[in-house]
Amino acid sequence: MTPAIELRGLTKDFAVGLRGVRLRAVDNLSLRIEAGQVYGLLGPNGSGKSTTIKVLLGLLAPTTGTCAVFGNSSREAGARCRIGYLPESPYFYRFLTGRELVAFYGRICGLRGPGLRDRVREVIAWVGMENSADRRVETYSKGMLQRIGLAQALVHDPELVILDEPTAGVDPAGAVAMAGMILQLKAAGKTVLITSHLLGQIEDVCDRVAILDHGRLVLEGGVGELTRDDQRVALVMKELPAGELAELQGWLGARGRVIESIDRPRARLEQVYLQRVGRSDSGDEKERS
Repeated sequence: MTPAIELRGLTKDFAVGLRGVRLRAVDNLSLRIEAGQVYGLLGPNGSGKSTTIKVLLGLLAPTTGTCAVFGNSSREAGARCRIGYLPESPYFYRFLTGRELVAFYGRICGLRGPGLRDRVREVIAWVGMENSADRRVETYSKGMLQRIGLAQALVHDPELVILDEPTAGVDPAGAVAMAGMILQLKAAGKTVLITSHLLGQIEDVCDRVAILDHGRLVLEGGVGELTRDDQRVALVMKELPAGELAELQGWLGARGRVIESIDRPRARLEQVYLQRVGRSDSGDEKERS
């Protein structure tokens, strides 16, 4: 089966200054991302993530190596039409309404007439922006900008969706909502490539991850595979009386085993927050006020 993304020996150099000095942003990177996966591209600032994405989008040409999207070179227009992209800090025309903005990008992607109107209505509803779609983009919060940005990335129904830090600056409820939408995209058969510094979110939504450092691949694999600790076993049970706990410790001690720690399970802070607040920033609260 043809992979959604295949990088082979991808290297990208940039000229720095006037002396012909070369800066290597991506160094011999090879990756294969299967269709239908949610894939995390991780690494510190300057690790080569953004450069890799720009090559995938056809905005940069590799210095050496190849980059294919569904079997076609990323430099071909046919490959670009199969990609939807939400940049980290999108610059949208702020005088447009959300609806006009999504329609604008739909026209760029070749949609016209009733088909365009129907698709704009559909994706705006899907991201939860119906009540704010006719407001100007300049009035949107960060969370609302990310939602309308996702709508414009999806308006042409792409097979591959690239999300660059989709929850940067978004409140916790908005981050949870974005994670839910990513999983819905996967359920719809889309391939999603996501970069994020929120590693907890990456764990929740990604099937596989790649970690880059100084342009090189340092680790790649399934999330469960990379985070599993085969040297320890965790047991969770209901309240254990002190006497029975002492007996258990003695039984384990007789077999050369030691309980390293005893903890009470905790809810994630994210869950506590959502129980108290329970909404994301889709603009509905501002509309009602």
